[in-house]
Amino acid sequence: MLQEAPDGLYCAEGDFYIDPWGPVARAVITHAHGDHARAGARWYCCADPSAPLLRRRFGPEAVIESKPYGDVVTFGGVRVSFHPAGHILGSAQIRLEGADGVWVVSGDYKRAADPTCPPFEPVRCDTFITESTFGLPIFRWDPVDDVISEMLAWWDENRAAGRASVLFCYTLGKAHRVLAELARVTDRRILIHGAMAPLLDVYRAAGVRMLDTSTVVDRRGASCAGELVLAPLLARGTPWMRRLGPFSDAFASGTMRIRGVRRQRNVDRGFVLSDHADWPDLLQTVADVGAHRVLTTHGHPEPLARYLRTHGLDTATIRSAWESEGDDPSEAV
Repeated sequence: MLQEAPDGLYCAEGDFYIDPWGPVARAVITHAHGDHARAGARWYCCADPSAPLLRRRFGPEAVIESKPYGDVVTFGGVRVSFHPAGHILGSAQIRLEGADGVWVVSGDYKRAADPTCPPFEPVRCDTFITESTFGLPIFRWDPVDDVISEMLAWWDENRAAGRASVLFCYTLGKAHRVLAELARVTDRRILIHGAMAPLLDVYRAAGVRMLDTSTVVDRRGASCAGELVLAPLLARGTPWMRRLGPFSDAFASGTMRIRGVRRQRNVDRGFVLSDHADWPDLLQTVADVGAHRVLTTHGHPEPLARYLRTHGLDTATIRSAWESEGDDPSEAV
């Protein structure tokens, strides 16, 4: 039903691409991160909650059609529907039903609860295309409540020392999740880098409860000592950082599970908080969807495919234009 083409995964029977890498006529989008939603398509289709995010990214001229989760739209002989992926606001798995059976393209997903988006919905299928960003056994996430408690304790420690706490995190998804998770345990105001402000408005309009925020610039020279500041990685080493005064810094990402990556990032703390499935949840998801064929992509596709193959599944890997995690444009971790 789907084939690899120069611009990504193509469905010939429906004449559309899923998360294409280049400009195409029709693009069906799993979510709004830059490694899945690229500018230049003549027409986009996505889940309803994702549309405002795509509009922010692509501008008012982009042709964007959206559908509620579960509703079916037909392209040629293919019935297409969106189902919650639990990754970020508006993230979706894409179910395709046609002459070749039922296929599901997972996009990016996680199984842990997230107050910013609906939970992942296992969708039974014949062929499952799964991300494998963290497709190695070393990647196993701690309970989110424990991570948030560690984050709050780090902030309190820095407050007592008169330092700002600078938490680097991805602008779309991770920042919003941090603000929503912290809102469960505190009512303090958070400072943010100005680049994060526009997408906060989209999340608030969607009804996501998060802590109140103000930008560092809005403080007009007031001290940031004792404050928690959320910023994108691209802010590191820029003149903007000098506004903060003394600070301790940290990075929130699933990559922080590996000590070597923590050293490479050269931050004081690493918080293991990911918007992707870890190894046990990747395996659980494959079992839940019941597919006899599993195609892996992104991150570590070959180790996951090899493991599933030894357990009797028909597997293969699909190449990706984005084989490593990064900041902009993917903001995927």
